[in-house]
Amino acid sequence: MTDLTHSTVAELKKLLTAKEVSAKEVAQAYLDKIEKTSSLNAFLDVRPEVTLKEAEEADKKIRSGEASPLTGIPIAHKDIFVTLKWASTAASKMLENYMSPFDATVVERLQNAGFVCLGKTNCDEFAMGSTTANSAYGKTYNPWDANAVPGGSSGGSASCVAARIA
Repeated sequence: MTDLTHSTVAELKKLLTAKEVSAKEVAQAYLDKIEKTSSLNAFLDVRPEVTLKEAEEADKKIRSGEASPLTGIPIAHKDIFVTLKWASTAASKMLENYMSPFDATVVERLQNAGFVCLGKTNCDEFAMGSTTANSAYGKTYNPWDANAVPGGSSGGSASCVAARIA
């Protein structure tokens, strides 16, 4: 089998529907790669236990025939979107311990669509759009050039896509 983290959404959907791979296996492949590429500082919060529980729920829906078209597909949320069960800091030390009591509408809709959350991605503090991609938790790095940063408020997300960790 090829590296699941190099599969398209359509390819993952096909594998999940055919039960050739489980949502938990897909999630674990991404979690393993996120851990191996932690030096990119692309993620601010990764909680494998939460991700794997969501993946197990997705697998149950797939087995029972209740899956939506996106059930089991991994996703990462930019840290400006508040989420239950995940730190929501907007990449600021001021919000370091903040745990939201609710999900942002976009997070809720994506979760209802069946996506499995891998974690929260780094961004400029409060997503202010600086070109340095420097949050209170440090810079996010470009996976192709360790001396460069992806820049902008979506630096962590850009790094994730380029490194194929989300």
